[in-house]
Amino acid sequence: MKKTILFSTILLGSLVFAQESGRKIGGSRDTHGCLNSAGYTYSHIKEKCIRSWEQKIKLVELETPGKTWVGNTGVIFSKDKKKAEIFIGKSPENSMILSKDGKESAWKNGEYALVPAKKGYELRKNNVVIYK
Repeated sequence: MKKTILFSTILLGSLVFAQESGRKIGGSRDTHGCLNSAGYTYSHIKEKCIRSWEQKIKLVELETPGKTWVGNTGVIFSKDKKKAEIFIGKSPENSMILSKDGKESAWKNGEYALVPAKKGYELRKNNVVIYK
């Protein structure tokens, strides 16, 4: 009986310690509780933490002269397809919502437009394709 109580106490203590340690490991979290160091960022459309590169629709940044790396981004659509969320930039808070009205074919936000293309979508900035 004493061995059972001792074993249970040790097991319970280990679980509590592991749970507390788990909160400290992995780095910082954003204002929504998403673990940035694990690649999570908050999606305003899905209203939860996601990894943008794991989304079904992915875009690849076009290579530009002098740049040593190429970025990727994911695209998330609202259920009614009137809004699209894209994740650009190095900061995990760099998501942008683009919207479209009525029968427009592109989702827009200022100088950015997400346009259907022959093979997927293109993200344009000032009408220049930057992701495909």
